[in-house]
Amino acid sequence: MTDAPTRLHALRETLRQASVDGFILPRGDEHLGEYVAPCAERLAWLTDFTGSAGMATVLMERAAVFSDGRYTTQMEHQVNGLCWERLHLRETPPAQWLAQHGANARIGYDPRLLSENALLPFVQAGLTLVPLAHNPVDAIWTDRPLPPCTPCLEQPLEHSGTDSATKRTTLAAQLRDSGEDCVVLSDPASIAWLLNIRGNDVPYTPLSLCFAIVHADATVSLFIDPVKLTTRTREWMGEDVRTFTPDALPAQLAALAGRRVQVDPAANSVWFIQTLEQAGATIIRATDPCTLPKAIKNPVEQEGARRAHERDAVAVCRFLHWLDTEGVGTGELEATQRLDAFRKRCMDYREESFPAISGSGPNGAIIHYRVTPETDRILRHNEVYLIDSGAQYPYGTTDITRTVWTGPEQPDDDVCDAFTRVLRGHIALARAHFPYGTTGHALDALARQALWEGGLDYDHGTGHGIGSYLSVHEGPCNISTHYRPVALEAGMIVSDEPGYYRPGAFGIRLENLLLVQPAVTNGESRRFLAFEVLTLAPFDRRLIAVDMLNSTEIAWLDAYHARVFEQVAPHLDKVGQTWLEAACAPLRAR
Repeated sequence: MTDAPTRLHALRETLRQASVDGFILPRGDEHLGEYVAPCAERLAWLTDFTGSAGMATVLMERAAVFSDGRYTTQMEHQVNGLCWERLHLRETPPAQWLAQHGANARIGYDPRLLSENALLPFVQAGLTLVPLAHNPVDAIWTDRPLPPCTPCLEQPLEHSGTDSATKRTTLAAQLRDSGEDCVVLSDPASIAWLLNIRGNDVPYTPLSLCFAIVHADATVSLFIDPVKLTTRTREWMGEDVRTFTPDALPAQLAALAGRRVQVDPAANSVWFIQTLEQAGATIIRATDPCTLPKAIKNPVEQEGARRAHERDAVAVCRFLHWLDTEGVGTGELEATQRLDAFRKRCMDYREESFPAISGSGPNGAIIHYRVTPETDRILRHNEVYLIDSGAQYPYGTTDITRTVWTGPEQPDDDVCDAFTRVLRGHIALARAHFPYGTTGHALDALARQALWEGGLDYDHGTGHGIGSYLSVHEGPCNISTHYRPVALEAGMIVSDEPGYYRPGAFGIRLENLLLVQPAVTNGESRRFLAFEVLTLAPFDRRLIAVDMLNSTEIAWLDAYHARVFEQVAPHLDKVGQTWLEAACAPLRAR
């Protein structure tokens, strides 16, 4: 890889040849996904920033990289400040930055990498935008990896719970009811759910990269590299799924002239809308119709999630035991390898669901810190260590964060105070009962209240949706200060992960996954929902200031720990059982 100034200079020369004065480079790929194949890591190649969310804007005299509060510290470490300004995308939106510094410039963009919604702020800023037929980064990325080409595999009914024909029939009926001829799908997770297929084209998420057009007669045109399709997979999908190469997509879109075509302006690249409009199709803008039913897990998927978390809990508890007895003196990187090794001992474990966040001391304060050989820090006595990790099993996806004290001395009162406030927020959200129709935005303050009382807060969401052997970050629901008009529904799985981060000192985050379920009420006519806790692992009692907890919080935590011991202990050896018994002991028994 060449140095950052050389790459940036080469890009500017390419932009001049394309007769534009600037360029917008998002982090995502042609599918607008969070986790992308190595060949689509354009932002990382150009800027050295490896976060999962971000954007770069380039002008001839200046350039900037943007990300959110999870990655601001990471940007400071990774991105060359002599080449790039490093900015918080909410405090200084990229469109605002371009309008300020390139108001009269012709700004190029790759229409396959930006959705219509993502492009809108740049349009509203009055910028002169130029769609480019070829991505200028690709022209200078001489050692760019080849596109992935892994086998597309079937997701059996014993894990999916509903056959593809039923899903397609339901979707097609919705299209007919709204007078639409077809819908374009760009999200491989939606296609994977709809067709009951999986793959290995991108890290951490079992996807096969492809596009699809679902027609109102319940047939599907699937655009995928034919090398990925085995005879078995073709038979699994059936005759109603017609396959084409990705190169056939422009012609197939052009053939929709005069048709009413549904397109999600957030989940599809603007290239689809531009191409369809040029062909004379009528665009119906609507949310990807797979998003909501995919998020509402059926009974088979719910049971798969419980099974995945029970399997994963054994690995996590073995890791926490190892960490407590042998972890000090090892590096953050080795700790992630140890955890993965424990998971590999679990039946059906496939891979991590995201790169583990392993941060000791000040590294834990970097919200989405990713340890590398260059940043690897040795775990020391008497400091805070944060480990956020997850796993993929063929019947469920996990995500768990624990924060522990490395001892042997007692932690400082201010550390325990912060930890306990995070824990109180975590418990408050987990215990919530709320009426049908409630959004995650309405619940977010529950997780922050104890922190706010102490003048503390955190700059990330409290919860995100989780897929069923799909993406660890799944829409449309969330729990956040940022409003989404999507109510929580029974069957959704969301995370509960408040935190607190003191730069240069430590980070705290406590995360369990919660399954939304109908609540048992006392005869009230209005229906309520509640959460079932899926994750099974102890919280570090050494960091809990018990006097800060009320009796209800203590009772919840003791009951949770009793459940952890009951379900996990039988799978541990005698030494592990003894450790877990102490870790799960009632709080007053210290």
